[in-house]
Amino acid sequence: MTVRRDGQVGQLALGIIVTSLMAVTQLPVHAQAAAPAGAAADKEGRIRTQLNARNSVTIAAEIPARVATLRLREGDAFRAGDLLVGLDCSLHLSQQRKAEAAVEAASAVVASNQRLAELNSIGALEVQQGQARLKEAQAELAGNRLLVNRCNITAPFAGRVAKRHVAAHQFVSPGNPVLDIIDTGQLEVQMIVPSRWLAWLRPGAAFQVDVEELGKRYPARVQRMGAQIDPVSQTVAVFGVMDGNQPGLLPGMSGWAVFPGHP
Repeated sequence: MTVRRDGQVGQLALGIIVTSLMAVTQLPVHAQAAAPAGAAADKEGRIRTQLNARNSVTIAAEIPARVATLRLREGDAFRAGDLLVGLDCSLHLSQQRKAEAAVEAASAVVASNQRLAELNSIGALEVQQGQARLKEAQAELAGNRLLVNRCNITAPFAGRVAKRHVAAHQFVSPGNPVLDIIDTGQLEVQMIVPSRWLAWLRPGAAFQVDVEELGKRYPARVQRMGAQIDPVSQTVAVFGVMDGNQPGLLPGMSGWAVFPGHP
């Protein structure tokens, strides 16, 4: 009898456990995975933010050559169009001059053939062959000029040097990184806000950024919104820009975005 009674007790306990598990699995989905709304904002309604450069580029060599000119160092500023890197193109310049001479010779042959053709001294085939050789020489000259133009790497925008990968007199191959440069003009503000803020937040909205590194507050405005909402955290990316010229700000600085009049 004792064994039977213990068996009944064990079956009863097992039934209670199974029933409990079934009750848990039958809970509503929102009760199983409830994400705290507004997790991106602190108690004061501020949003963590970071300043980033709008343009960040790695300058690489396009031709194999020796670095002849590289005056800029990390942190140095430059303007758009300034020379960043000068490569030694003595060989390419020599090939360009050779191609120019070939074009001159082919042009002289074409002119001579045209005069001879007027006198019926040569056939049409010879005239066509001379013109084809001229086009071939012109195409080779255009290719050599393109290579020579790639010897000098100029700045695509105004900014500063973030990192140097090579030194002067060093040989580089096509694709080798030479400089990392960043645009230090108008900085971009990146942040993650609660998706419910989309009810009032719009591009052009003004806000302020408390920069921790400087202990100062700067004006900014919303430029564009993210393309989708994160389904887990219920947040969306927002991008803004700093207003005016703020020379003390640097990419990588962080702080808090404050939206006056809104939670």
